Amino acid sequence: MPDFEPVLLARVNKPDSTSLESYRADGGYAALKKALGMAPADVVAAVKDSVLRGRGGAGFPAGLKWTFLPKDHSGPIYLCVNADESEPGTFNNRILMEEDPHQLIEGIAIACHAIRSNTAYIYLRYEYGRSYRVLEAAIKECYAAGLLGKNILGAGFNLDVYLHRGAAAYICGEETGLIESLEGKRAWPRIKPPFPAIEGLFRKPTIVNNVETLCCVTHIINRGAAWFKSIGVPPDPANPRDLGSFGPKLYCISGHVNKPGCVELPLGVTARQLIEEHGGGVWKGRRAKAVVPGGISMGFLTADELDTPLDFNGPLKAGCLGLGTAAVVVVDDQTSMVDVLYNCCRFMSHESCGQCTPCREGTKWMTRILERIRAGHGKLEDLDTLLEVAGSMGIIPGTTICGLSDGAAWPVKNAINKFRAEFEDYITTGRRAVTPAQELMAAAH
Repeated sequence: MPDFEPVLLARVNKPDSTSLESYRADGGYAALKKALGMAPADVVAAVKDSVLRGRGGAGFPAGLKWTFLPKDHSGPIYLCVNADESEPGTFNNRILMEEDPHQLIEGIAIACHAIRSNTAYIYLRYEYGRSYRVLEAAIKECYAAGLLGKNILGAGFNLDVYLHRGAAAYICGEETGLIESLEGKRAWPRIKPPFPAIEGLFRKPTIVNNVETLCCVTHIINRGAAWFKSIGVPPDPANPRDLGSFGPKLYCISGHVNKPGCVELPLGVTARQLIEEHGGGVWKGRRAKAVVPGGISMGFLTADELDTPLDFNGPLKAGCLGLGTAAVVVVDDQTSMVDVLYNCCRFMSHESCGQCTPCREGTKWMTRILERIRAGHGKLEDLDTLLEVAGSMGIIPGTTICGLSDGAAWPVKNAINKFRAEFEDYITTGRRAVTPAQELMAAAH
């Protein structure tokens, strides 16, 4: 990997990296000009040939998603940019938006030309105040320069881009919950089908793509699908469902490491490489006990699984839900997995939209059971109860509308199955944790 040259983060830390002048000096908007000289179907084909998989968590091929739009639809067709980024430990989209906003806007314009859309909405996480200000300034620059609005670059292509600040809710990261919120309603995910490509925003065909995904589109058009596929991991011949993991990826590193941050590497780097070579190792001379491979909803890798490649297939083999957002969170060997799992469950319980009973009630039950265990009143059978509840909620058993429930259940399944001895020891020794009120009092002093 020493020969890898960053692409998505190439302009980060450059002087005035957010300005249009700086971006154009580095060749910015050449890809858009190239794309506008191509037929929309050819742009779609290029992205499809690259096998670009969505960077937002699900890993669905972006170009294939674009082909789901109805043929010869009279319009309007919408593009929704998912910039909600509420998965704990994830901050790669924020860096792209705050340090190189024109890279994203160019990707948006290319995607809109490809899907024949004249309107794009950037659904931005409410807490990202700086991202909002930087994007707003960049969009104004583009309108003034004729890169947005009417007859862009003289190609007869029209595009309006709107910034929309989100509802400060994790559920808005789910594409149909995002659409509902964008329409001014409560962010309750919709039953699918119909999928957004058929009936999305304002009941019109809609494509929802993640920020990092659209930034990759810019470089695919500029450099070609073959270049993109030369990076990463090819499909596993033994797994006919593996599409491969191509292209560069932004990995977030946080938790108990010496150098938290965001790095760009080819897909397939191992968790151990990220921690030791890019995160400066585990802090305070300790060892890693567990590692979250891509946001807490993906579950945990144990210390024996650190050589797992972080591509779209690797974490699945280790019993995780997937690569997710590639937000790696390290837990050291002095930290209780009971406390870690309690924090995961408390977060998911708070963020459940409440529409589906198994998710609304199940996340609360799991949180309450862990509260009892942390208070020193747990029973060994609580562990089986937690696994039973976790196994009864989510899309995978077919009990909920969206995947938040699966993301809430997976850390429970992983933590208890992989660290059961620690949970049993915690219960049998009657180890008592401080109450939340005591934790707040200690933090205040």
